[in-house]
Amino acid sequence: MSLPSSLLGHASQPDVRLQARDLSLDYERTRIIDGLNLEIPRGQVSAIVGPNGCGKSTLLAGLARLHKPSAGAVLLDGKVISSLPSREVARRLALLPQDASAPDGLTVSELIRFGRQPHQSLLRQWSEEDQAIVEAALAAADLLELADRPLESMSGGQRQRAWIAMAIAQATPLLLLDEPTSALDLGHQIEVFELIHQLAAAGKTVVMVVHDLSSACRYADHLIAMQQGRIIASGRPEEIVTSELVEQLYGVRCTLLRDPLSGTPVIAGISRLA
Repeated sequence: MSLPSSLLGHASQPDVRLQARDLSLDYERTRIIDGLNLEIPRGQVSAIVGPNGCGKSTLLAGLARLHKPSAGAVLLDGKVISSLPSREVARRLALLPQDASAPDGLTVSELIRFGRQPHQSLLRQWSEEDQAIVEAALAAADLLELADRPLESMSGGQRQRAWIAMAIAQATPLLLLDEPTSALDLGHQIEVFELIHQLAAAGKTVVMVVHDLSSACRYADHLIAMQQGRIIASGRPEEIVTSELVEQLYGVRCTLLRDPLSGTPVIAGISRLA
């Protein structure tokens, strides 16, 4: 898929980057993320993996400026993200939360139009360029024929592609997704993961929280493995995923196989530790 430059934001600029520096995040009085340092690789898909409660979604919320740090900072293009105007952040970074919802009766195209809000102002109203970007986002998500369909009438995979298309229409170089395939069946999961992979191939930097390790290995260029609020391993899936890492993360024994097509790790023969 070849995305038009209007959908890529500033993805091709070398100074667009997202970092965490000595980042700590608390929920009420509990420390969830503790002194974490991270730099997201540009132009790739990064998957955050780890057991339930390890801080994956909290980290993503912190990177998106939804969760205020108790210590340290998140840097966007080298600047502390909390110091930047909200509209400026929204032009560089799009977030799709896990619990996204829309009013009844909203159509696919109406949802995707919301992605253009950060680019609107009193001096810049809806334009032909905005409409062209919405149509390009519909095409990128293979939803042109469903543009006028209400969201509630669509399958889970189609709805999720519509939400991703809204984030695409925001035309940011950075895209953050919290469990984008949650509650989808296998076929719909593949639809969504393949779209995400195509976005990175077209120039986007994507960070996603992923529940299934084998899927993360297959569709991500870079893994960030977390445990108890800390990163315990990061790098290419084929370089860092071992049976020892799986045991450390999830408390299970497993056999690692290699996907014959992609060469990425596949988790098999899983059993609980005695």
